Amino acid sequence: MTIRFRRLVAAGAALVASSSFLAACGSDDAGSGSADGGDGDLTPVTLQLQWLPQAQFAGYYAAVDQGFFADEGLDVTIVPSGGDIVPQDALANGDADFAIAWVPKVLGSIEQGANLTDVAQIFQRSGTLQVSWADSGIESVADFEGKKIGSWGFGNEWEIFAAMAAEGLDSTTVDIVTQDFNMNAFLQGDIDAAQAMTYNEYAQLLETPDPDTGELYQPDDFNVISYADTSGGMLQDAIWADTDRLESDEDYADTTVAFLKAVVKGWAFARDNVQEAADITVAAGSSWGPSHELWMANETNKLIWPSPDGIGVIDEGAWDQTVEGAMAAVNEQGQNLITAEPPATAYDNTYIEQALEELGDEVDTTGDDYAPMDVELTEGGA
Repeated sequence: MTIRFRRLVAAGAALVASSSFLAACGSDDAGSGSADGGDGDLTPVTLQLQWLPQAQFAGYYAAVDQGFFADEGLDVTIVPSGGDIVPQDALANGDADFAIAWVPKVLGSIEQGANLTDVAQIFQRSGTLQVSWADSGIESVADFEGKKIGSWGFGNEWEIFAAMAAEGLDSTTVDIVTQDFNMNAFLQGDIDAAQAMTYNEYAQLLETPDPDTGELYQPDDFNVISYADTSGGMLQDAIWADTDRLESDEDYADTTVAFLKAVVKGWAFARDNVQEAADITVAAGSSWGPSHELWMANETNKLIWPSPDGIGVIDEGAWDQTVEGAMAAVNEQGQNLITAEPPATAYDNTYIEQALEELGDEVDTTGDDYAPMDVELTEGGA
């Protein structure tokens, strides 16, 4: 996610904390060449994240920690962003080989001229929520009219507008209030319904004591609207590659398959070893407390597993819904996210399907028997 400038100081501290982890991952330069690198050398690859180190990205950090990238002949550098780097821009500019970004954000970039391809849809469902107090009367998107609706902005708001459009609500009928990436404004009563991710801001609420009781807030204190249950739900964390390089550079295409094989193994590890995956992201520089990080690892898994068609395979129906929502969404300034359908090259299952085929029975790539764990949050996520 992106973030406001005043929090970049904290972001920089987290980046410094993760520097030793990144140094172990490989070169900072975007790599090219075949997956074996020749003469037994590892091919340097740069992966640009859309946020700071945390369990939202546990599969990638696990793939480094467990040697899955090295097994595929890759030396991967993971580059976080504290809002100072837009991942799809870094990819389009040649500063990264692959990038993690939400689909609607990249669709906007593609319409502006970026030539990028979603080669693996890691998150199969939206994790965005709108949270209000249980007695607020806000129980669905239709109840937004006339209310103060929190949004982070920076491209994270389009699910709100897509869901409103599906309900026939004009964006000017609500008061969109810019919120920070925390729940402070909501708790202080400045927002009627706050934007939250299942794996982060919602947990922040449940880690907060109710001043009236001294006990932590409970889920029944809130109304929770999940955009995954609305027509506005959009695909989120995806792995993006450079379309021109995929088409013109056979070595890059081979590296993409090798990269995806290691990523699949990393996410399967994070599914089957949730606590260890959380610990790995803490070691990589996450600033969250241990119970919050474990919650995040667990909730992130819920957005991925089960994956009936195989992890990373882009579901055409979910893609179409994302595109339709992106075209229908109109923000409070009357602007559209996109005005036309993206080109056919905007997504391609070829590379993830080849990766899954090559992995065969080595890894459980569907997670049919996946069951989340129960995580007990503590005050402040400690």
